[in-house]
Amino acid sequence: MTERDQLFLLRPGFADPAYPGDMFYCWHCALMEGVLASFPALAGRIDVHRIAWPRPRAELASLLGTGDASCPVLILSGEGEYIRGVKRHGAVRFIDDKDEILQALAARHGIPLPHP
Repeated sequence: MTERDQLFLLRPGFADPAYPGDMFYCWHCALMEGVLASFPALAGRIDVHRIAWPRPRAELASLLGTGDASCPVLILSGEGEYIRGVKRHGAVRFIDDKDEILQALAARHGIPLPHP
């Protein structure tokens, strides 16, 4: 269990061998980057990890197993509660749905909710 929530995002500007010659960003991760930019205090309350796109993503696999290495993912600390969308891998609680991550960040860290 971690002391602070951890948000894992993909670093932008990655290549996908399935699309030779193109560069990409993860739009779900870009959404989270926008939230971090809009609420700078949030980055002081959580640990943000920007990781490389290629799998296996060792940083996540060590925490969540190899089957749940998608981004963005929010790993929940032992503090605070949020129930919707939470998955488990052993003792690790995490959320890997962008909408549920936004809800959890609001509930756990006091940022506004996204407008429906």
